Amino acid sequence: MATTADFKNGLCLEYNNDLYTIVEFQHVKPGKGPAFVRTKLKSLTTGKVIENTFNAGVKITTARVERRPHQFLYKDDLGCHMMDSNTFEQIIVDESLIDNSQLMKEGQEVDVIYHAEKEAILGCELPPFVELEITYSEPGLKGDTATNATKPATLETGAEIQVPLFINEGDKIKIDTRTNSYSERVKE
Repeated sequence: MATTADFKNGLCLEYNNDLYTIVEFQHVKPGKGPAFVRTKLKSLTTGKVIENTFNAGVKITTARVERRPHQFLYKDDLGCHMMDSNTFEQIIVDESLIDNSQLMKEGQEVDVIYHAEKEAILGCELPPFVELEITYSEPGLKGDTATNATKPATLETGAEIQVPLFINEGDKIKIDTRTNSYSERVKE
């Protein structure tokens, strides 16, 4: 058990028969009336963000959530096969629990999020940036750089993203997995 005084970004709590993580919170002490805490909570099961207000000092039930390093092995009809980096035990994670799963390549390190008391898989997070090679892209025309123009490119994982015109087939690029967008070209 904890109180609203223990709130911090990233704290996981049980609320309305679901697991939520605190995205943002603000302690408010109005001139008249009791203090309260405004929060933005993100559901760990659905990914939905809700706003909620707690009275100051109210008791809440915290949940223990662990991030364990895993290595992505391969994807098939059952889901994404992962291997625990510490115990070498293999698990299958449903693809719907992984944001931007199309950016994962075989052998990549990811964090699988577990509900520690129930040993249930809540999700899987990719590193903030991944480096992938472009397998197909239309050639850019010389002199087309006056504007911030982009073109579609296919990556080695099969995903398609928008890249600047100067990026060519065979280039390695860094991709932001949170926004699924081009970040920079990797210099070799």
